[in-house]
Amino acid sequence: MTAFGNQPSVSAGREPVARPLVFYDGGCPLCRREIAHYQRIDADDRLYWIDISREPERVRNYGLSVARALQRLHVLDAGGAWQTGVAGFVELWTHLPYYRRLASLIRVLRLTGPLDSVYGHWAEWRLKRRCSDQRCGLPGG
Repeated sequence: MTAFGNQPSVSAGREPVARPLVFYDGGCPLCRREIAHYQRIDADDRLYWIDISREPERVRNYGLSVARALQRLHVLDAGGAWQTGVAGFVELWTHLPYYRRLASLIRVLRLTGPLDSVYGHWAEWRLKRRCSDQRCGLPGG
């Protein structure tokens, strides 16, 4: 369980995905720049990128609400399991050159949990700031 409740589940009977799906907030300038960096180095197209702000229906097709998806990074791994927050970053880094070692280091040192605590606070702040202009698509914000 995370600070945002139980993890979403993939619809019953859904097959594992061919490559991990990365759900990101393209309406967030910082998030968009970071994801653009990852996309540039994903030369082998190992990841499939879904901008929540442009394709909210795609998010719902995977049993994830737009509100939950905006709260933190979500990655649906090739086995059909959700990885969120830092675990999501570690999953996507596993598929990217230059970042594979970082992903391995975080796993070996068991840093996912502690880093996710910090990320959770940052993600909450980011979402509040993003929604302060009433354009983030969430009820009341």
